[in-house]
Amino acid sequence: MNSLQPRFRARALGWRPMRKLSRFALALSAILLPIQTAAAQSILRDAETEALFHDMASSLVSAAGLDPKNVDVALVGDSEINAFVAGGQVVYINSGLINAADSANQVQGVIAHELGHITGGHAISGDQGAKAANGISLLSLLLGVAAAAAGGGDAAMGIMMAGQQAALGKYLAFSRGQESQADAAGSTYLSKAGISGRGSIEFFKKLANQAYRMGYAQSDMNPYMSTHPLEGDRISYLQDAYEKDPAWNKPSDPALEARFRRARAKLYGYLADPKDTLKAYPETDKSVPARYARAYAWHKEALLDKAMAEADALLATAPNDPYFLELKGQILLEAGKPVEALAPLRHATELTSNQPLIATTFGHALVATEDPAMLAEAQRVLKAAVARDRENPDAWYQLGVVYAANGDTPRAQLASAEQQAMFLQFPAALRNAEAAEAALPKGSPDWIRAQDIAMQARAEIERAKKRK
Repeated sequence: MNSLQPRFRARALGWRPMRKLSRFALALSAILLPIQTAAAQSILRDAETEALFHDMASSLVSAAGLDPKNVDVALVGDSEINAFVAGGQVVYINSGLINAADSANQVQGVIAHELGHITGGHAISGDQGAKAANGISLLSLLLGVAAAAAGGGDAAMGIMMAGQQAALGKYLAFSRGQESQADAAGSTYLSKAGISGRGSIEFFKKLANQAYRMGYAQSDMNPYMSTHPLEGDRISYLQDAYEKDPAWNKPSDPALEARFRRARAKLYGYLADPKDTLKAYPETDKSVPARYARAYAWHKEALLDKAMAEADALLATAPNDPYFLELKGQILLEAGKPVEALAPLRHATELTSNQPLIATTFGHALVATEDPAMLAEAQRVLKAAVARDRENPDAWYQLGVVYAANGDTPRAQLASAEQQAMFLQFPAALRNAEAAEAALPKGSPDWIRAQDIAMQARAEIERAKKRK
């Protein structure tokens, strides 16, 4: 989705658990170093969810004056109800927010608000507020030291504490201003896109009710000690703006809402404890979202027959749904049946015109058959996947396995360097990139790419030394 700028440089899970290594992969251990798992669950990736996010956001992105091709909505594996931007044109939405939202329209309200932060440059200008606060804090510290030197210990402490409070207040005021600007911009983008603001209001009310249940009554809160305007004030301001908008009574797109319910159930089934999934989506519920969630729950419990029954029931309703086919193939692959997984995964890959995440799972299944006759197809599929999505460490790993199995050590080393750079393993990335560069044909695209990774790794290693 993004070109060469990984979001968190964290492992893209693709909503799949870690996989067992084939004998081809085990032979690669000296080249492809074990993955560090400290940041292993920052970003969750799933083809269906990413397509949904794109369709939910595209009209809002255009309304914000941005190009939908250049703006991503990424899913963060965090149960906290939150969304944020962190520089660049990426909106990050926590899995906890998706689970808490009742509709796609509510999430669109959140996306619109976060786009307001992007267009306002708030991820960058936020440093200005911090610098101003630090200036006050530093001044108070210097005055406090001077007072202490003059023998006024209590006075020094008072000066420093007052300075810290002033610094905090200045920063919080700056933050509240940015949030108010993002609220106003978001309401404008919803209006321009012809999307009702009802979902935005509903979600703010949900947050206010949650805060109340947790014991945070707004009447007890100091509005000047918050990073955000109080929910009641925000609701009052936004409701006035939204109710005047022609789209206020416009219903949300039913197809989009149905897709959201599917994706939310799928995410819940993937992340939640199976017993919680089965409580939320009991077997008496025969809806598509419920079957989706239960398929993951049964799969996590290693109950292959039950997981396959849910997948087959989904396919009975829509035999050519690529995401149902992907689900079936994934279950079979991770149950140690890669040969049986090939047909549904190949079909899903064809139906989605080689969607990179789905194609990667298909390539993995081809490799996992341990049939040398499958390697040529696996290499073709995986090369196409990384050509369209370079931030796909699983695809690079599997491609490295193929290269190693074919005796192409330099390209296996290059694939490893690609993956290691994504995980911030720059010393290892540098070693593999330099080894690949030394053995690849000089001037070839792969040789140039090896140079690029080596240059990036050296720069990052130097930055790390300076920080120390």
